[in-house]
Amino acid sequence: MEQQIQSTVKKFELEASVNLLNNKLHFLGKAGDNEPVHLDYTAPIGDNLGYMPLQIFLMSFAACAGGSVLYLLRRNGKTINSFEVKATGIRRRAHPTSFSNILLDFYIKADDLSPSDMEKAITDSESTYCPIWDMVKNNVLVETKFTFFD
Repeated sequence: MEQQIQSTVKKFELEASVNLLNNKLHFLGKAGDNEPVHLDYTAPIGDNLGYMPLQIFLMSFAACAGGSVLYLLRRNGKTINSFEVKATGIRRRAHPTSFSNILLDFYIKADDLSPSDMEKAITDSESTYCPIWDMVKNNVLVETKFTFFD
């Protein structure tokens, strides 16, 4: 029974690590068997040799929200020809300079998709499917916009 509980816990456990590469703030990040990612800060505290941590966060949020929206649209039989999510974060001026606002801007090409389909998928992503959205929604104002293109 103990082994079964430990196995169940491991399924829900994610792990990542960063290792310092220089005498400033250049890190090499790694998770699982994936390629490593360079993280750094701008001068003077860093050398701009990688993504800033908040940029990685925005990419993660865009992928999480975008992935859940795509899943929901495809589950409803929609054919998606092209899809992009841009995440723009506005930082607070006082420390900690975390985000006060984030805009998720969805660009989508699909022949059989209505604005109401997209609105529902975004709402369901926010309320049920995207864990990153769930973690930030009571602390950061998240706005969404979508644009259909040919």
